[in-house]
Amino acid sequence: MSSFAGVFREEIRRLARKEVRSEIAALKKASTAYRHEIADLKRQLKAQERLTGRLANTLEKGSRTAPAATSKESTVRFSPAWIAKHRDKLELSAADYAALVGVSPLTIYNWEKGKTRPRSAQLAAWAKVRRLGKREAWKRLDALD
Repeated sequence: MSSFAGVFREEIRRLARKEVRSEIAALKKASTAYRHEIADLKRQLKAQERLTGRLANTLEKGSRTAPAATSKESTVRFSPAWIAKHRDKLELSAADYAALVGVSPLTIYNWEKGKTRPRSAQLAAWAKVRRLGKREAWKRLDALD
């Protein structure tokens, strides 16, 4: 009878292992699927965080420029060619034109070449100088000296 009991125990173990393997296989499949879903969700989260960061930066930049957009000076259009043309029209050197605007001669040169653009305060000062005629510009230069 001991051989029957031993064989019976072995058969029960074999069947139990088979059942456990089939249950574990299903769990492994589910676990793998969950891992893939988690990885996808992490990718989506990173993309959303990047997008949120970009939008926050854009909003932050927009809020910084929004008050300036309502003022009259910010609507002044700027072109490097206009500076050179106006300076030639007034027959002024870059140094004299810079003195009128309140910037350095190098700044005028960089504006004319299109290397830099005036800041909002400089743009407002340039807009005032842009309206001047030749006589008035020379009068202001004499007054500055």
